[in-house]
Amino acid sequence: MILGNVRSRLRTQDFRLVSIVLAGGDAARRARYERELLETGPDRLLDHPGLFEALLALRTLIVPSPALFTYVAVRHTLLAAGVDDRELADYLAALILEFGDHDRHTRIRAVDDERYEYLVDMVEDLAGLDDAGERGFLLRVHLGNYSLWLAGLFPDYIEARRSRKGGPDLLYYDELGRQGFLLASEHHLAERFGVATLYRSAADRFPTLRAAFNRLSDRVLFPTVSTPDKVLRNL
Repeated sequence: MILGNVRSRLRTQDFRLVSIVLAGGDAARRARYERELLETGPDRLLDHPGLFEALLALRTLIVPSPALFTYVAVRHTLLAAGVDDRELADYLAALILEFGDHDRHTRIRAVDDERYEYLVDMVEDLAGLDDAGERGFLLRVHLGNYSLWLAGLFPDYIEARRSRKGGPDLLYYDELGRQGFLLASEHHLAERFGVATLYRSAADRFPTLRAAFNRLSDRVLFPTVSTPDKVLRNL
C-alpha cells in the first residue's frame, strides 16, 4: 500500500536547497528562511509561492531530490487548483514516485504476480473477490491510483487511444477512479490503516485532481509537446 510519506523523506540538504533557491543569492534572505525553518517547521517554506518556479528554473549542478521536487510540484499544483490538503498532496507525491518505478503502476503492490493494464480487468476481478479481504481492498485502491496516474499524467495518450481505437475518454477514468477511492474508503481496512478520510477526499475531488495532474504533466513531463487537447486544457 502506498503511504503518504514524502515529506518525512526530506532531509537537511533538501531544506538547505529550498533556502538557497528562495533567497536568490541574498545572504540575509537565506538566513531569514533558515531561521523560519527552525522556528516554524518546513511547511511554510515548502508552500512559499515562488518555490515551484524557483526549482523549475534551476540551472546548476545542484538539483532537488526526487522527493523534494515531486512534493513541491504536487502541492503547488493542487493549491493552484484550490485543494489545500497537505496529507493528500503527500499521498499523491508518493503515488507519482512509486508508480514511476518500472512497472509498479500495473501491480496492486510492489511484488504481485498479477498485472493490470486496463481498468475493466480490475473491475472484473473486484466482482469475483471477497469484499472483506486484503486483496479486494488493495484492488479498490489501485483502481483509484491507476485511474489518476494514467488519465492525470498521460491525458494525450488517453485521447489518442480514444480517437484511434475507440477507447474510453477522460470522464470514464474520472468515474472509475472516483469509485475506486470511494469503495476503498468504505472498506474496513481503510479505517484500520487510518486512510479512510484520505481516500474519501480523493474520491470527492477526483475530477479536480485529475485536471491538476493534467496541468502538472503539461508543464513538467511534456513541456515541449503541443497537441490540440493540450491547447484546450491550457486556455
